[in-house]
Amino acid sequence: MRWMILALALAGCATMDTAPAPQAARLSNEVLTLVLSDGTVCRANWAAAGGAGRFDDCGPGFGYSVSVVENPNILRQLFTGLTEALGAEGAVPPMAEVVITDPMGRDTVFVSPPPVEE
Repeated sequence: MRWMILALALAGCATMDTAPAPQAARLSNEVLTLVLSDGTVCRANWAAAGGAGRFDDCGPGFGYSVSVVENPNILRQLFTGLTEALGAEGAVPPMAEVVITDPMGRDTVFVSPPPVEE
């Protein structure tokens, strides 16, 4: 009988829903894209919001803050200048730190563009 109670308790724990967690964040010049652990994709116009806001209609309601690197390294500046000179303005996403805050107040920090894995 004890094993049956233990099995039911474990089965109950296994079926508990967990809130989706942030897995990745990417920036374009205007849009922040957040990917959650359950596969949900959330988007917000971070530039129009002034760099901070909320994904109210996505997941449990995540907040976000985008801090753009104003003075990136010289190679990045040259590459960005070259693409703009060639007429591809906005093709290079900004370098930034993206902080996603869950409803419990926990922060998850991403950098965009993400680092290259070697």
